[in-house]
Amino acid sequence: MGVLGVGYVGLSTSVVLAELGHQVIGMDTDEGKLDMLRRGEMPIYEPGVQSLLRSGISSGRLSFEATGDGIADNDVVFVTVQTPPSAEGGADTTYLEAAAGAIGESLRSKRENAKRKSAKLVVVNKSTVPIGSANLVEMLLRQRDNVEGEDFAVVSNPEFLREGQALYDSLYPDRIVLGANDPEAIEVMRALYGKILTQSFVPPSGLPRPEGKSHVPLVLTDIVTAEIIKYAANAFLAMKISFINEMAELCELVGGDVRQVALGIGLDKRIGAEFLDAGIGWGGSCFGKDIAALIHMASEYQHRLQLLEAVVAVNERQRLWVLRKLQETLKIIKGKTVGVLGLAFKPGTDDLRDAPSLTVISELRRRGATVRAFDPVVRAGQIGGNDGVVLCADPYECAVGCDALVLLTEWHEFKELDLAQLRKHMRSPVFLDGRNVVRAEEAGRCGFEFRGVGR
Repeated sequence: MGVLGVGYVGLSTSVVLAELGHQVIGMDTDEGKLDMLRRGEMPIYEPGVQSLLRSGISSGRLSFEATGDGIADNDVVFVTVQTPPSAEGGADTTYLEAAAGAIGESLRSKRENAKRKSAKLVVVNKSTVPIGSANLVEMLLRQRDNVEGEDFAVVSNPEFLREGQALYDSLYPDRIVLGANDPEAIEVMRALYGKILTQSFVPPSGLPRPEGKSHVPLVLTDIVTAEIIKYAANAFLAMKISFINEMAELCELVGGDVRQVALGIGLDKRIGAEFLDAGIGWGGSCFGKDIAALIHMASEYQHRLQLLEAVVAVNERQRLWVLRKLQETLKIIKGKTVGVLGLAFKPGTDDLRDAPSLTVISELRRRGATVRAFDPVVRAGQIGGNDGVVLCADPYECAVGCDALVLLTEWHEFKELDLAQLRKHMRSPVFLDGRNVVRAEEAGRCGFEFRGVGR
C-alpha cells in the first residue's frame, strides 16, 4: 500500500501499518524529508515513531520514494496531505487536488500500458478534508484523461490522532470510521485494519495494550457522514474546553474552584472528565482550523453555527488571561521581564501551530516586556516571528531576573519544579499557572504571589 504525504499523520500511519505486517511505501514530493526518513531520522517530534520507523525499514516492510507513476501499483493509497486554512476560512484543498491528480495520472498510465492489475485501487482520504472532498477526489480522478470509475473506489477514513499519543491512538483507537459507497472497498479496508479491530497483534515494546481492550468498534457509514464525524469530534472537544474555561472565569469572580467543578461534573457519565481542564485555551493544528472550516461550510448554505462561533470567541478571550493577571499583579508590563514555561501547544509534541504561547508572547512583546522562555522540546528557530525571545536551557535559567513566571504548557517536569529555587532567581515573586499544575499552597510557602485559572 502507499501513503501519499509523510507528514505527521502520514508517517504515523506508515510506521503502524508496517508494524502490523503490511508492505508500505511512503510517498512525498519533499526529497529532503524522504532522505531523512530513509536514514531513519525524524522530520517531526512524536514519541515512539522513530523506533517503529527504523524497525520497518530494517524489516523491509517500509520504504520511501518520491511521488510518481508507481502510485497505482498499490492496492490501497492513503491520502494524508495537509489541508491548511484558506484565506476565506475554509480548508485549502490545493494539496488534496494535486494528490488526486497524481493518482489519476498514474491510473491512466497503467491502464494505457496494460500494467494495472484488475482489482480496484482503493483511494483513502485520511487527511481532515472539507465535507464533499471525496466527491471532489472522485471527480478529479475521473477527469484525469478519462480514468474509468471501475478502476478505483474512494473511501473516507478520518484520523483521530492526538499529537504526543499518535501510536497509542493508532493501535488502540476508540473506533475506526469508514465512509464508502463501494462494498468491495469496505472489505479491503476491513481486512487492512483486521488486527486492530480484533486486537490480535503483539503490542510493540513500550506500548502495552490497555487492560480489557479486546476489540475496536467499526463505524460504517456513507462518505459525507464520515467526513462530518471528524469535524464534529474536534468541534465538540474544543467546546468542552471553552465551556470549562467559561466556568473558570465565573469561579474567579465568585470564589469557586474550577478544578472541583470539573471533578463534580466529570464524574457524570453523560459528561465525562476528559477535556475539562481549565487553562489558557486550546491550540494546535486541528481545533481552530476544523471549527473555522465547519463555520465556513455552513455559511455556504446560509447557516450560522452560533455555538461554535462562541466556542472560538471564548478561546480567544481565554488566551489573554495571562495579560489580565499580569496587569493585576505587576500593574505595568512595559519594561518588565516575563519568563514563559512551555511553548508547545500541548505536552508530548514540539508543535507550535496556533499555540497559545505565541499569542501570549506576541502580546507581551507588543506591551514592551522582555520575554525569556523554556520548553523541553521546542528549539531555537521554531518560534518564527517572535524574534528577541531568549530561549533558556532549563526552567531555572528562564527565571533569572524575571518579574513574573507564566506556565503555559503542562509538561510533566513542570509538576516537579523546585519552586524555592525558582523564587531565588527572580526579581519579583509573581507566578501565573495557566494550566493548573502547580500546588498553590507550596507556591505560597515559597513566597510566590500565585494565580491559577479558576482558583
